[in-house]
Amino acid sequence: MIYFTDFFNVSEQTLDSYGALNISLINDLPLFIDPFLLFSSKDEKYIELHEDILKYLTFLKTKSERGNITPAQRKSWYKFSEVKQNWLGYSVTGNGGSGLGEKFALAMSENMHNVYSDLNNETVTNSTHIEKVCLFELGVGSDNISDFTCNLIKSFLLEYSQNFANRFLDKSQTKVINVNKVYFDYELEKWMSKRFNLPFHNDDFVILSPIDLLSKDDNWINIHDLRGKFVHICNTIPNDQLRSEIDSYFKSKLPAPIITGKGKNQLKTPNQKEIFEAVDKTISEFPDILNYYIKIKEQNKEGAKEISKEKVLDVIQVFKENVTQLISQLIQQTDFYKIEPESSYTESLKRVMFMKDVIENKDGYRLFYHKGIPLKRESDIQVIYRLTWFSSPYDVNREVNNGRGPVDFAVSKGSKNKTLIEFKLATNSKLKMNLRNQVEIYEKANNSIKSIKVILYFDNPELIRVNKILDELNLAKEDNIILIDAGTNKLSASNVK
Repeated sequence: MIYFTDFFNVSEQTLDSYGALNISLINDLPLFIDPFLLFSSKDEKYIELHEDILKYLTFLKTKSERGNITPAQRKSWYKFSEVKQNWLGYSVTGNGGSGLGEKFALAMSENMHNVYSDLNNETVTNSTHIEKVCLFELGVGSDNISDFTCNLIKSFLLEYSQNFANRFLDKSQTKVINVNKVYFDYELEKWMSKRFNLPFHNDDFVILSPIDLLSKDDNWINIHDLRGKFVHICNTIPNDQLRSEIDSYFKSKLPAPIITGKGKNQLKTPNQKEIFEAVDKTISEFPDILNYYIKIKEQNKEGAKEISKEKVLDVIQVFKENVTQLISQLIQQTDFYKIEPESSYTESLKRVMFMKDVIENKDGYRLFYHKGIPLKRESDIQVIYRLTWFSSPYDVNREVNNGRGPVDFAVSKGSKNKTLIEFKLATNSKLKMNLRNQVEIYEKANNSIKSIKVILYFDNPELIRVNKILDELNLAKEDNIILIDAGTNKLSASNVK
């Protein structure tokens, strides 16, 4: 069992008809709630939620303008725990994240009146957007905005989950929970708790999320997109004088081209990092640029919904359908889930080898491709691997951090029976350094005896690169370094370790 429908014994069709994502209750799925999808929706409830967010931003802005926000107020108004019960995000340990801490609270409380200076008085855009704060260099990222949004609409998500529980689940599958910080009382200026009857599993409640509010990677409004489209954005500004001033200032912040080379003149132009630094400085000097960027994003509402929908379908394909297919292959063709407990190292190694066999020899490599393109993110590979261990008697923790940085997995059965597993792509630029130092350092920090390094490669040049690194480090014959060929053109067995 991996997904909500498995644990609560409801059909996928029922959940799909309700409009909710079939979340994994084993590991977070790499999705988040994008606040722009509230703004762009035609659903009255979503529009109301967006207005509620603006109401709370207005409250915060008013307090920021007055100044003298006490530490207690800052904690109450700005600091939130991650809503881990929705099983969404890029959690480093299971489904628990760091939430919105002091850094976020300080950045928001001290800059609200500057970032949202035109709140409720917009002249360029149709509305204010909570994502605007992550376009400034304030240490507030898209993940913070997603967590903030999720907390601000938590009452809706809880009601949405409660409604499903009341309609489709047995009473034995639910529990009445008093949830903290659900809605804001503007008279008391305080977040209030409320009781809900919710799906309940493994000593915690579960929150369902509507698929049409979800996206993957960056928000529709994000700093990377802004930087990449900076010149185009500036060209849309109707004020000729402002456009000229922005252009002059931007060019003044770029390093001057210099002639380099021996014998032949070569012109060195600003690199991408230098260009983006100039963009950030220009935005700080001319913050109105942000409004014109947001206006462009507002004008493509339908595009935002279509792209987000496609991204969600991609996640469902890779982390639901493909993983389910891999598990089916492992059950039918191997003893992956029948291994008798010996030691964490022995079981871990056997399971890795079963996966290697299925991936290389039984068409399991298809799991690591979507639309003909190989998955090239280690975080995705790690989630896929974690989902395959769902029935193990061993404790499998992802990205455990015990003092010397996170390791991909710690597989253990008791404090003295622990194995660390690192999953890496052959294209990882720090692969050599990692193989030389990282897992050995983790072993000392975790008081562990054994470790396994698994390296996934997709073509022959990647294999050549890995083998060269292993030869240089005298690791080519190590039994605990496993190479897995996920390429479409398989090499002969004699060439693959």
